[in-house]
This record gives sequence, structure tokens and C-alpha cells, in this order.
Amino acid sequence: MHISSQHLWSLILSGFLFPLIPISSSGYLEISAGISPISANEWINNQSSLDDFTLLGFSDCPWLETPLFAIFLVAYIFALFGNISIILVSHLDPQLDSPMYFFVLNLSLLDLCYTTSTVPQMLVNLKGPEKTISYGGCVAQLYIFLVLGSTECILLTIMAFDRYVAICKPLHYPVIMNQRRCIHMATGTWTSGFANSLVQSTLTVLAPRCGQRVMDHFFCEVPVLLKLACTDTRINEAELNVLGALLLLVPLTLILGTYVFIAQTVMRIRSAESHWKAFNTCASHLLVVSLFYFTAISMYVQPPSSYSHDRGKIMALFYGIVTPTLSPFIYTLRNKDVKAALRRALTKEFWVKTR
Repeated sequence: MHISSQHLWSLILSGFLFPLIPISSSGYLEISAGISPISANEWINNQSSLDDFTLLGFSDCPWLETPLFAIFLVAYIFALFGNISIILVSHLDPQLDSPMYFFVLNLSLLDLCYTTSTVPQMLVNLKGPEKTISYGGCVAQLYIFLVLGSTECILLTIMAFDRYVAICKPLHYPVIMNQRRCIHMATGTWTSGFANSLVQSTLTVLAPRCGQRVMDHFFCEVPVLLKLACTDTRINEAELNVLGALLLLVPLTLILGTYVFIAQTVMRIRSAESHWKAFNTCASHLLVVSLFYFTAISMYVQPPSSYSHDRGKIMALFYGIVTPTLSPFIYTLRNKDVKAALRRALTKEFWVKTR
């Protein structure tokens, strides 16, 4: 049977979901049921919009959207400024050429990407009338956010190990934390994050949603997407809890155990000055660990079926925006070396030497 090119195109455009629709020579779809003609481009755009997700965010409190837009915008600017500053001085200042600041640089890079993966979309949705994100954008956001979150879990553990070696085994520190080993640990950390994200995001995206595309959240996240699933998600929930325990509870246990050994070593030191130096070294890291881990655990180490929208939003704000924004300032305000490096970076001589 011969099919004309016009009918072939109409078959493709309809996606085999609608009866054959003839296309006129003017390039318009002619629908006989009394509906006015629409252009083929408009029809395609309307079909592609069906793949978009709706992010309700804070739409149930419209009076909050303008203040939140201003708060998130300021927080994002501070996050960019703080993290980029630490990345630059850690990379350029020779006095910060140590394993500790190498890992701080990695953490700042993580936090910079963390906020950039979610906040711009949030700002667009808070300010604009359409609170949507494309299917591709949602998948990309989910994958990147999981990569960064998983990597940060392991990176914070490595930073605790670095503090343990520096305080408990200072004479062996240059040998244990040599440059090659630090690079290997950082590479392994990022690789583990990518691998975990590939597994979790793939299982989450493949879960059938039966057309449900409205999320009561402000970015694409595993528990929220699983909540849309229209099939039994017990396997996904079990996988999420196992990986959540491995990436959150196990590293947190190792960090707390590491600080027990550090505390025992510090208690044996008689010098008050050494006590204070050790406290300053560890306090910044412990504060960041507390902000990140306890909010992430409350979100990911629970079955999505018991997920609470309001609590989920608050927790996501902490580990997705508050922690990445405050982290560079926590390290800066409590660290003499970083503050001195930032002061040197403001001088002309510093930039002349780094050329």
C-alpha cells in the first residue's frame, strides 16, 4: 500500500497514539473535529511539554516566594564567592600546599557544584509563573546531585582520617599522606560517587510513574521521584536504604570513631596551646559533618513511603544549600592559615608571584 509523505509525517508526529491526521500543504495539522488548525511546531512543543515535571516547591505559600527568592539568591552569591575564593587560594598559595587543604579544595569544588546544580532552577521557578523542569533536566539534576552527595560523604571521611594522622601520628604524616596517595584517595572518592549515582539514578528513573509528573519539592531527588512511582517500590526502597547506610551511616561511624582516637591523643598532650590548635583544626570539620550528615540521614535512611514533604524540603535546604554556603566560611573563620592566605590574595604581590 502506498503511503504519501504527508501521511507518513503525520504518523510520526502522532507518535502512534492518535488516529492519522492529515497535514495540509500549508504545513498545518488539520483536525476535523471543529478545532482550529495549529502549526506542526506548536504541536510538537505541546507534546514535548508533556514530558516536563512540575516542581511545586513553595507554591502552597505564594507570599513566601519573593522573600525566599531573595534569600536563595544571596545564599548562592555567597556560596559562589566563598567556594571560589577557597579553591583559588588553596591552589595558588604555596603555604596551603598540604593534604588538608588539597581535600578542602575538593570539598569547595563539590559545594560549588552542589549549589549550582539546584539553586538556579529554584530561582527560576520561584520567580516565574511556570514551575517546571524538563525530563532531561530532571534526570541530569538527579544524577549530578547524587554524584556530589555521595562523593561528599566519602570525602568528609577522608578528611577526618587526614586529621587523625596529623594529630595521632605526626611523625608519619608526610609518608602516609604523600601527594600520590592523596590524589588516589580523591580520585577514588569521585569515582565512588559517580558509580553510586549511576546505580541509584538509573533505578529511580526506570520506575514507572504512570503519567504522574507533579513533585512537591523544589528539585529532583530520589525519595521524591520514588513517591511518584505507580508500582511496588520495595526493591528500590531497600536499595536506597542499603546504599544510604553504606554512604551515610558507615562513614559517619568511621568519622566519630576517628575523633574518639583524636580526643584520646589530645588529652595526653599537656600543652594548652596544642590543645587549642587541635580543637581549631577539628572543630570546623566536625561542624560541617554535623550539618551535612544528620540532615542527609533523615532524608535518605528511611523508606520513601514514609517521606514527609515538609520535613523533606527543610532537610534538603540544609544539605543542598545551607551547608555548601556556610562550609567555606566555617573553614575560613576558624582557620588562621586560610585567613592569612585570603589576606595575601588581596595584595598585588601575590598575583605577581603566581604568574
